[in-house]
Amino acid sequence: MDPIERAYSLAEALLADSLPRRWRHSLGVAEQARSLRPILGDDSSLMESAAVLHDIGYSPVAASTGFHPLDGARYLREHTGVDERVIRLVAHHSCALLEAEERGLRQELAREFEKEDSALMDAMIFCDMTTTPDGSPTTSESRVTEIVGRYGPDTIVGRFIQRAAPEIHAAVQRVSKRMSAIQETYQPM
Repeated sequence: MDPIERAYSLAEALLADSLPRRWRHSLGVAEQARSLRPILGDDSSLMESAAVLHDIGYSPVAASTGFHPLDGARYLREHTGVDERVIRLVAHHSCALLEAEERGLRQELAREFEKEDSALMDAMIFCDMTTTPDGSPTTSESRVTEIVGRYGPDTIVGRFIQRAAPEIHAAVQRVSKRMSAIQETYQPM
């Protein structure tokens, strides 16, 4: 089976029935990844796979620490033959080290999983943070506001996302600039 098909199949098996809204979000994040093909080149398949798998750590089958990036990456490492780079993108998606710090898991995450190339990390942030919980496109500003509202500003997730917001917005801006540059290059005169 093709690696992308395998990623979709695995994510669907882990999320579709038990967490249908999370599954819709993951499909939307994967759609955002497909939209970035012009700037991702050879890494397009890798990003799409990571995008659809990024939240599998929420699945009751994969959850162990309650910190979904770590749980998802561990599940992928221990139970699948998924590419190591996909696993690293899942482990570190959307500024996960900052949330890991809030949870007392920063050293554990950093020790177990290397960060992936910064351009790919930016793309992963873009995909996740410009997709609503229901899978629709949004802005990173709206997404951060939604997360703070859903979890509350004084919760672990609320504190983390507020700390991460400047980096999230900067990553989204870097990806948007790269996409604009590519689109300008290929516009007819």
